[in-house]
This record gives sequence, C-alpha cells and structure tokens, in this order.
Amino acid sequence: MAIKFQYNKTSLQQLNKQLQIRQRALPTLKNKESALRAEVKKAKDEAGRLNKKYEEALGKYREGMHLWTEFPDELVKVSNVTMTYRKIAGVSTPELDQVEFEVSSFLVFNQPKWFSEGISILKELASLLIEREVFLEKMELLDYARRKTTQKVNLYEKVQIPGYEEAIRKIKRFLEDEENLSKSAQKIVKSRQQKQKEAV
Repeated sequence: MAIKFQYNKTSLQQLNKQLQIRQRALPTLKNKESALRAEVKKAKDEAGRLNKKYEEALGKYREGMHLWTEFPDELVKVSNVTMTYRKIAGVSTPELDQVEFEVSSFLVFNQPKWFSEGISILKELASLLIEREVFLEKMELLDYARRKTTQKVNLYEKVQIPGYEEAIRKIKRFLEDEENLSKSAQKIVKSRQQKQKEAV
C-alpha cells in the first residue's frame, strides 16, 4: 500500500499519529483474533457433540423406524424457538433459550400405544437438531469475524505499519538532508562574508 505523504514536518506528525494508532490497536486485534479462534473451536466442538448425540438418539430408535409411517406428520410441530443474543469479542451470537412444540390433539384410544412416546422422541430429536443449527450459525458468525480480524491484523502488521515506518524514515532523511544543506549553505555564505571582510 503506497502511503501518500509530503516531505514536511506536518506530514511527519500526521504519519507518526497514524502509526501510533495502529501500533496501539494491533495487540487488541491480536487478542480479539485469538479469542474468536477459541470461541469458533468451542462452537464447532459443541455442534459436533450435539450431532453425535443426535446420531446416537436416532440409532437408539432405528429398530422401530417402520412404525413411523403410521405417525401423522402434522401431529407435532415446532411452534416457537426463543433465542437470546450474546456478544462474544464484539460479535453478536445466538444462544438457544427454548424450543416450544405444538402437539395436535388426538384420541389416545384410537392410536397405537407408542404415539405418546413417539411425541417425546420427536421433541428430543428436533430440539437436538435446532440446538446444533444454532451452534453452527454461531460458529459461522464467529469464524467470519475471526477472518475479518485476521485480515485487519495482517493489514496492520504486514502492510500499513511498515509502510508508515518507511514513509517516516524517508521524510526524516529528507528533512535531515535539507537541514545539512542549509547549514552548509550558511557556512559557505559566512566564509564568503568573512573573506570579503578580510579583503577590505
């Protein structure tokens, strides 16, 4: 990134100020990046754990799968999913509070005995899937923020800070050279004036 500057003290002060802002922000950004990385891993692990739990629950009920053809689709529905949002390292992430189900009325005596248990099984499986989805969404949000933070860290660390340092070095050299030339010019003028005085 080419940093625009002028060879004067005002530009030098502005560049110093921008450099200090970035140098102060860099440790905070690095801490945010590592915190986000840890939270992404936690969310991924939790989603994996819930997926495993779901697969185990599904496996437990697999032998009775053929009975589910008798189960009416509209008997159990998810009526409401309540979530709260919590900030993690400045990122608003979802957390599951509650899953509410709507169970249609049915006559117990007209249906197979296992329907009541089937309702509980469906609620358990649906709750696990919904909770897993919430953790996957949380992981995606946190990972997106982590990638953005990593980009900013790299931009500061590898591009902007070295760019500002190089620009400051160039301005300082230029100002030093200008000062040296000015002093040399003053010495030459002084020695000429002294020679003229001596000649008189």
